[in-house]
Amino acid sequence: MFDFDQYLGFLAFLSILTIGFWLMIFLITFVVPYWLTGALLEWLKERKESNKTSI
Repeated sequence: MFDFDQYLGFLAFLSILTIGFWLMIFLITFVVPYWLTGALLEWLKERKESNKTSI
């Protein structure tokens, strides 16, 4: 059915596909929310500081 080279290529393809899938899951569930939360907190802190200096 498959030659050995085709078998290795198929395994390499599945490995890359699986690694990419789990990387996207990791980025969507951890990295992006962490980045957005940090950006929001930094924005709120800067806004609070600017309100304190303008009063």
